[in-house]
Amino acid sequence: MKHDLHARANLLALAAIAMWGSLASLGVALNHVPPFLLTGLSLLIGGLIALPLSGFRLAAWRVPWPTLALGVYGLFGYHFLLFVGLQNAPPVQANLVNYLWPLLIVVLAPVLLPGLAMRWQHVLAGLIGFAGAVIVILASVDGGADAGGQVLGGLQNDRLWGYLAAAVAAIIWATYSLLTRRVPHFDTAAIGTFAWISGLLALLCHALMEPAVSLSLRDWALIGLMGLGPLGGSFFLWDKALKTGDARHIGLLSYLTPLLSTSMLLWVSDRALTWPVALAGVLIVGAAWLGTRVR
Repeated sequence: MKHDLHARANLLALAAIAMWGSLASLGVALNHVPPFLLTGLSLLIGGLIALPLSGFRLAAWRVPWPTLALGVYGLFGYHFLLFVGLQNAPPVQANLVNYLWPLLIVVLAPVLLPGLAMRWQHVLAGLIGFAGAVIVILASVDGGADAGGQVLGGLQNDRLWGYLAAAVAAIIWATYSLLTRRVPHFDTAAIGTFAWISGLLALLCHALMEPAVSLSLRDWALIGLMGLGPLGGSFFLWDKALKTGDARHIGLLSYLTPLLSTSMLLWVSDRALTWPVALAGVLIVGAAWLGTRVR
């Protein structure tokens, strides 16, 4: 029975990861839309999923204040600091730092969640998965052969605040994901409350920090897809997966996100799969297989 629950949780996590894999492609199509505006609108749209999920019972959206603070800490805090990191450090390097969060989930799960033990196989699998993420992110950059030197050079410059913000964003998403298991149980529909408050805060950041833009009908359609998928619907699936599954295994599966994202970008841009991406795929899938074999 427990094995069946974990298998179902892994499928839910994979569905969320598949949605996150489409984020880069949608982001390219909407790269003219300021990021806080895009995030705010997407979260507001995504929050609407909670209506049918709760049977249109708004009581299911209510949570205690500490739980609400945790939800806003996760959804808004993560995106805010990620954008700060991307704006103040080279995006490739900031993205590499950000993708420490799956490894942090694996390492911190036994610390923050009772009943989970630290296994060396999980740590090894996490490091292999991170190596795969590094390769696939570097391979996504034109002139990938020089990207490693760019990363090393970039890490030595004065963009410390950008890297620090990306690192804290990774810590926030990992701890939010795990701590939802430590607060009193709440209905997954309450993610709608987290999304709406976080969306409004993102729109406030847009009003204070970004230029005003006009959106076309196509923009609204794509933002709707983003809200139903990677910046909305995925959070409901992620919450359900973490409540019923093994966080260590789900953290390892999360390394599929940059792999899927890069592969989808190659597909929509009609570019061939490169050997570094293929190698990263072997490492990430191998790490997930290794980690999920350990109990």
